[in-house]
Amino acid sequence: MCPFCYIGKRKFEVALEKFAHKDEVEIIWKSYQLNPNMVDQPNKDVYEYLAEVKGQSRDWSIKMHQSVVTSAAEVGLDYRFDIAKVANSFDAHRLIQLAKKHNLGGAMEERLFKAYFTEGALISDANILTKLGTEIGLKEAEVKQVLAGDEFAQEVQLDAYEAQQMGCSGVPFFVFNRKMAVPGAVDSAVFSEVLEEAYQEWMKDNSTLKFDQKDGAICTPEGDCK
Repeated sequence: MCPFCYIGKRKFEVALEKFAHKDEVEIIWKSYQLNPNMVDQPNKDVYEYLAEVKGQSRDWSIKMHQSVVTSAAEVGLDYRFDIAKVANSFDAHRLIQLAKKHNLGGAMEERLFKAYFTEGALISDANILTKLGTEIGLKEAEVKQVLAGDEFAQEVQLDAYEAQQMGCSGVPFFVFNRKMAVPGAVDSAVFSEVLEEAYQEWMKDNSTLKFDQKDGAICTPEGDCK
C-alpha cells in the first residue's frame, strides 16, 4: 500500500534488466505493514482518508498526492487514489507468503500492487484475494484455506521484526546480499551501481576456496588412483 514501493519496484526492475548477471539474482519479497492497526474503510478513498488524518480538505489531499501520481506515471504506472480503498493489508501479506512458498512471490506482489493502486480492489477482502491468488497460479482451495485461518501470520510478523533489526524504519527498503541497503525509490542508476557492487562482494565471498596442498595418494573421479 506504500505508493513509493511500487515505483521503487519499477525503478529496480529497469536496473536489473540491464544488469549483466541478472540471471544470478534472486529476489525475495518481505512483509512490512506501515500501519498494522489500519481499520478497513472500503467506502473511503485514499484522498478522503489522508484529509481526515491530517485535518485538511479533500482538495489539499489531492494536491498532496499529485506529485506521487506524476512519479508513478513516469515509470509507466497508473495510480488511481480516487478509487483506492483503505484496508488492512495483513491478509494480503499472508497471501504473498503463501505465494513465496510456490516461487510466485514476485507475481503475487505485482498483482496486489496493480489491484490496489490501479483497480481500486479491496485487498482485505478474502474473495478478492482468492481471485488475485488464482490469477497468478495459486490453487483456489489452498488460498481459501490459508485466508480462513492464521497460516503464515508468524512469517509476516517475523519479516517485520527482521526489518527492524536491520534498521528499517520505512519502505521501500532494498537489501542486497544482506550487506548493503537502499532506502527509498531511488533512480535506476543508483540501483545499477549497488547491484554491481553487491555482485562483486558476493563473488568474493563465494569464490572457490584454495588451500595449501601436500602431496599424497588420491583417487580421481575418472578412476585413477595414485
